[in-house]
Amino acid sequence: STGYYPYSVTVGDVNNDNLLDIVVANSVSNNTSVILGFGNGSFADQMTYSTGAIPQSVAVGDFNKDNLLDIVVANNQSNSLSVLFGYGNGSFADQIIYPTSRNPDSVAVADINNDSRLDIVVVNFWFNEVNILLGYDNGSFADQMIFSTGESPYAVAVGDFNNDNQLDLVVVNNDNNNLGIFLGYGNGSFADQITFSTGSLPYLVVVGDFNNDNRLDIAVVNFGSNSASVLLQYNRGALTKHMTYASGGASSLRYVAISDLNNDTQLDIIAANYGTNDIGVLLGSGNGNFLSEKMLISGSNSHPSAIAIADYNGDMLLDIAVLNYGTKDIDLLAGNPKGTFTTQASNGFHFVSSPFLIASGDFNNDGRSEIAVACDDTDNVNVFFTYETGSFTDPIFYLTGSSPWSGAVDDFNNDNRLDIVVVSGDNNNISVLLGFNNGSFANQMTYSTGIYPVSLAVGDFNNDNRLDIVVVNRDSNNLSVLLGYYNGSFAEQITYSTGTWPLSVAVGDFNKDNQSDIVVANFKSNNISVFLGYGNGLFADQITFSTGYYPYSVTVGDV
Repeated sequence: STGYYPYSVTVGDVNNDNLLDIVVANSVSNNTSVILGFGNGSFADQMTYSTGAIPQSVAVGDFNKDNLLDIVVANNQSNSLSVLFGYGNGSFADQIIYPTSRNPDSVAVADINNDSRLDIVVVNFWFNEVNILLGYDNGSFADQMIFSTGESPYAVAVGDFNNDNQLDLVVVNNDNNNLGIFLGYGNGSFADQITFSTGSLPYLVVVGDFNNDNRLDIAVVNFGSNSASVLLQYNRGALTKHMTYASGGASSLRYVAISDLNNDTQLDIIAANYGTNDIGVLLGSGNGNFLSEKMLISGSNSHPSAIAIADYNGDMLLDIAVLNYGTKDIDLLAGNPKGTFTTQASNGFHFVSSPFLIASGDFNNDGRSEIAVACDDTDNVNVFFTYETGSFTDPIFYLTGSSPWSGAVDDFNNDNRLDIVVVSGDNNNISVLLGFNNGSFANQMTYSTGIYPVSLAVGDFNNDNRLDIVVVNRDSNNLSVLLGYYNGSFAEQITYSTGTWPLSVAVGDFNKDNQSDIVVANFKSNNISVFLGYGNGLFADQITFSTGYYPYSVTVGDV
């Protein structure tokens, strides 16, 4: 537990045991909570320390150069900062108070003037300004310097936005619907702000390199428009909004995948357009932009619903297998080094029911990828083996639960053989089929999920070098995490709430902490949910980001 109305949180090792601890600003109880971590995801009871009135932001840093973390808190109603020096054992001295302008809302720490001492940056909501308090060696601070912002600045972050090795500031101006960049001179002073438009009522800002160009970019959360704005940095320090790419109004985009189709080390986007009976390919430029979409026709009334990308003919080039819901067959589009696809062949087999799930992997260790397919209104999965020409054998059938909406292929029992996992919507469970070395599979083992599971993904969520499974459950509006054991079996589910009608899930490291996180597309809430992983098999509650209408599929990659 914390104090009343915890408003801001940060983490750091405050007792020097190499384990992360938590510091919370409690806005109504007028104190800060220090919660020491045990390293296994659990924590000690809080220790509380008094602050000023209505603390709304907290940060940690070593202000007096004793190699121990200290705390700074912005007190909104007492117009002050509280600095609490750490003793290195998790306890802290009583606060030292520094006055600010009216209603400080957000605080950050950094060495603004390059003297190897931490300084404090704070924005003041009512006075439309940002204050800089330069630090001394003993942990005390100079009187504040004041710089004008836009109207109602709500949050601040620090970074080098013009690549001159001097720290700059970014402030979100809530009432102006923009952000201001203050370029730093390296001596504690700043140029006047340069503004960039955001969404409505921006209230949170974070910085990071989002497109791997070694330049800091900015992400802003907009309270009024229920959206996030991403502004990518150019070489000169200017910013641009993120771009949106669409397949056209009648395309009924049903599935999307990411891969490097033309061997230029840049990720490309591949989309199945159900409504226009084609596959869209957008080749990536490596800077977050994409070339114009190229269309690959899949046939009249084919209604492509899913795709799987792999080398199916052994030529070391990626091919695309297309699942056609309308014509109940599979098309193979053979790739070439240019990222175009010159041949298109059907495997000649027609399903009785419409196929909607496809996955690929080398099940029999022959160096070519095979295909696993599940169909609507059935209770089995079909496995097709490939010839050197890229054509396929007739399928072998394996029983699953009914309505196998989603599946994946991976090695769940660490025997270097690929296994299959499939969700069963009607049975509220997943089926795991462990693979033998000859490409055949054992009978299914089932594990319970939430109500009507429709999508799954795999990853190592607790860092034990064994694969775990995450499933989204459409009708219970949650996700299930099933941690894996060494023998290919799984623990009982741990559930987390999502948005309304979650239909798709993917796994990736979204905050660069080397822990697996989860992203979910929520069809009826028109947003995505991000669950940050702690690395012990547990996840934080969802953070939501607005999307377009009815998000149906989600994937991740560095584009």
